[in-house]
Amino acid sequence: MALQYKSSSRTHVGSVRHHNEDACLDRPDLGLWVVADGMGGHAAGDVASQRIVERLAELPHEERLSLFVERVESALEGVNGELRGLAARHEAATIGSTVAALMVRGEHAVCAWAGDSRVYRIRGETLTQITQDHALVADLVERGLLTAEQAAEHPQANLVTRAVGAGDALKLDMEIIALQPGDRFILCSDGLDKELSAEEILHASATTPTQELAFALVELALARGSRDNVTVVTVGVSTDKPATPGDLQHDHPDSEDTLPGFTTGSRFDDNQP
Repeated sequence: MALQYKSSSRTHVGSVRHHNEDACLDRPDLGLWVVADGMGGHAAGDVASQRIVERLAELPHEERLSLFVERVESALEGVNGELRGLAARHEAATIGSTVAALMVRGEHAVCAWAGDSRVYRIRGETLTQITQDHALVADLVERGLLTAEQAAEHPQANLVTRAVGAGDALKLDMEIIALQPGDRFILCSDGLDKELSAEEILHASATTPTQELAFALVELALARGSRDNVTVVTVGVSTDKPATPGDLQHDHPDSEDTLPGFTTGSRFDDNQP
C-alpha cells in the first residue's frame, strides 16, 4: 500500500508578544515535519528554534527510516552542543528550545520530542496526544499533585524539564507509529493548546482539509487572544488507491508497533542500546 502525505504549516507571533521565538519545518520531500519553541524568558530563544529547523533542513534524504531517525537525533545533539557553547560565550544561563518532530517512511512514522511542544494524531473520530509534555506541571499532574485545570493556571506552567540546549546531554523521547490511510497529525507549540482544548482541535479538524488546517487552527488561537507565539504543522496520510480491509491495520496500542532497526517496543530514549 503506497501512502502519500499532504501538509501545511503556519507560525504567528500571537496577539500579545512582540517577538516570535517559534519556528517550524514543513518538508514532505524529506518526510520530516518539525515544530520548535524557543524557551520564553531565556536569551536568544529565537536563535535556538531557528537553528534546530535550519540544521534539520540540511539533512539529506535517507530511504531507511531507522537511519533517518538516527541522523535527526545526531543533528539535534549537535545543535544542543552549539547552544550550550553559545550560552557559555554570552554568559547566559540557557539558550534553548523545545522540539517535536515527525518522520515518515512508507507505512511507519517516528515521533521524537523534548519539551512541551506536542504531536497529536487524529484517527477516525479520535484525537490522541502522542507526545507527553516534559514540563514541571505535567509531572505534578501525573503524580496526582495537581489537576489539569490547576496546571493550566500554575505560575510555573511554562517551565519545561527537557529541551534542546537545556543540558549537556540531550534526551529525546520517541514513539513508533504504524500509519493508516486517513491518519492526520498536528504538531504544535504550546501556544495552540493554551488556547484550544483537545475537543476544540478535533472539532476544527473534522471540517477542515489538511492543507488548510494549520491556518485555521492558528486563526482560532488568535481569536482567543493568543497569549503566546503559536505554531502549527499538519500532516495528512492518504493512499493512491482505495483501501481494502487487508490494507488497514488494527488499531493496536503503539507499544506493539515495531520497525526494523529499533528495539521492540515503541517508546524509547537515547539511553537504549
